[in-house]
Amino acid sequence: DENQLSNLESSKDMYDLNGKVAIITGAGGRHGIGRAIALRLAQEGADVVVTDIQRSTDAMRPEDRQAGWRGLDSVVGEIEALGRQALGLFSDVSDTGQVSDMVAQTLDRFGHIDILVNNAGSQPGRDRVLLVDLEEDAFDEVMRVNVKGTYLCSRAVATHMIARGGGGKIIIISSGAGKRGRARFAAYCSSKFALIGFTQSIAQELAEHKINVNAICPGLVDTERADFIAAAMAPEGQSAEEHRVLMLRERSESVPLGRVAQGDDIARTAAFLASGESDYLTGLSISVAGGSEMN
Repeated sequence: DENQLSNLESSKDMYDLNGKVAIITGAGGRHGIGRAIALRLAQEGADVVVTDIQRSTDAMRPEDRQAGWRGLDSVVGEIEALGRQALGLFSDVSDTGQVSDMVAQTLDRFGHIDILVNNAGSQPGRDRVLLVDLEEDAFDEVMRVNVKGTYLCSRAVATHMIARGGGGKIIIISSGAGKRGRARFAAYCSSKFALIGFTQSIAQELAEHKINVNAICPGLVDTERADFIAAAMAPEGQSAEEHRVLMLRERSESVPLGRVAQGDDIARTAAFLASGESDYLTGLSISVAGGSEMN
């Protein structure tokens, strides 16, 4: 939207990503982390492939629908408006064949991949319950998307990066919930803790190939996911929107910097990790949480 693009246009280029090609998964939401990262990397000079599992969502906010938001198609248009090339692909990150096709289409279009941002995540809902109420299929769904999806995308892209030579950057979106457990978040916390271990393991494996692997651990971010969390956790007698407003306000009051994160807060860190400025950093899990997580 105009505010997002205005922020990009007014900020100074900090990193030189000219000639680089980035894949960002889970990038179709207007308020999402994926879109914010895609636009920031494009601003820094990268050509960008954005993926999502669907073109749009039935749960889209009314104001987004009224604004004509078209999911991936809109993100592709915004990237091209910044003067970069873009490709939008619909891909299930937990499906081996679709991940292979995602990589193949990227290579057919651009010839190489330099940056992978594993951002796609499961939709909060049936998993945000007490352990005794957590259904097996709900637990499996979280692990399938968050852990298996990251594994499949990282494996496919790392295989290309090793064969091509020249190094690369893999960025994994974990969470503050990957460092501290929370009641009713057992499945989600399990998946995000797993991603931190995965980050550390493959960082050691890929270091000899000059491939840096780091994780970002956001706190609560005001994205579409906050809507889903509120809908899943609103107590009886309280609407999802009422709970969302309350949830964001309470979290803001508990964050030392006084607010919840916006997508651009995460994108700034991703741009640094995607650039040459982070060449001597690997295996880290960086909290981007306004001081609410300090490890």
